[in-house]
Order: sequence, then structure tokens, then C-alpha cells
Amino acid sequence: QVQLVESGGGLVQAGGSLRLSCVASGRIFSLNGMGWYRQAPGKQRELVGSIYTAGITNYADSVKGRFTISRDNAKNTVYLQMNSLKPEDTAVYYCHLARGNLDYWGEGTLVTVSS
Repeated sequence: QVQLVESGGGLVQAGGSLRLSCVASGRIFSLNGMGWYRQAPGKQRELVGSIYTAGITNYADSVKGRFTISRDNAKNTVYLQMNSLKPEDTAVYYCHLARGNLDYWGEGTLVTVSS
């Protein structure tokens, strides 16, 4: 069993920054493949980015250059640093981990960016 708990969301003005955290517990073995997703009101959930072996990351085009994913293996925590936030970044942000044929999701943390 894997548990994922996000935190760090809130209300921020456009141009501001937030850092989200996702703490993983249970039988995770590693943080490789941990991803951040988001879902805006009325829209489908979309991938924001992921982190892999050796810290390799990839990002959606919409957040490249503004968002950064990092991790602290000792704390079983993955971070999403979000800079230069835009109103269109408003969404519930979820962390995700796939292990075998199982998908694990946190409950999400709400990010609201005001214009």
C-alpha cells in the first residue's frame, strides 16, 4: 500500500510562487516515476511533470521554464516549485505514483492564482 499526501497549495497573485510537497509512505521502494498532475475546473486532469532515475525530469510545455520538480529521497518527498504563476495555473494539483498495474494518487492541494 502506498500513501501520497500533498501540501503547500493556496492563494497567490499572478507572478508569484508556491512550492508544493508530496510525502510518500508505504511500499514505494523509490521516488522514480513520481509525477505531478493538475485538474482545473471543468477540464481533464493533465500531467504537469515527472521525475525519474538520476533526477531526470520532464514537463508539460505549458509549465516549462516556470516549474521545477525535485526530490528528497531521505524524506520520501517530491516537490513542485512553481514560479511566475499565471491565472491559468489555477487547479487542484495531485501527485501520482505507478507501481506495477496500480496507480496511486494523493487527495490533491488547491492552487488559486489571482489576476
